[in-house]
Amino acid sequence: MRILLALDDSKFSEVVTDALIAQAKSSNAEVHLLHVVEPFPVDLAQKLGSRDSPDFVAAHLQQREWAKEMLAQTAEKLRSAGFKVTSSVEEGDARDVILNHAENWGADLIMVGSYGRTGLVHFLMGSVSEAVVRHAGCSVEIVRIRSAR
Repeated sequence: MRILLALDDSKFSEVVTDALIAQAKSSNAEVHLLHVVEPFPVDLAQKLGSRDSPDFVAAHLQQREWAKEMLAQTAEKLRSAGFKVTSSVEEGDARDVILNHAENWGADLIMVGSYGRTGLVHFLMGSVSEAVVRHAGCSVEIVRIRSAR
C-alpha cells in the first residue's frame, strides 16, 4: 500500500503520524511524506521591498529548511516503526500539490490532518483536507485531534 502523508507545521503532523503507525504498523506500507511550502503573499513581499529582498529570501529558505528537518524527524520515527519512507518539500498551493503528488506517485491513501475550522474562517481560508477529499482519485483519511469535552 502506498500512503501519502501530507504534513504541515501544526500539532496535527504528529497526530497524523501516530495514527498511521497505529493503523498500518503491521502492513507492508510505503509512505511518502510531503510538506508544501505555500508561496509568500505578494503584499508581504512588497512590504519587504521585493520578492528578491534578503529578508524575503532568508525567510523562505528558513521555512524550507525547517520543513526538511521536520520531515527527517518524522521519517526516522516511521522507519523505526518498520515503514519504507521517502519525503519531499514542494512549493505551491497545498491543495493542488497534494492532489497532483498523490496522482503522480500512485497513492492508495492520502492522510491529512484537519483543523476543524468552521464559519467565516473556514469560508475565507478554505480547507485543504476538504479539497483533498473532494478531488482525490484515491481514499483519503482525515485525522482530527480529539477535543477534551
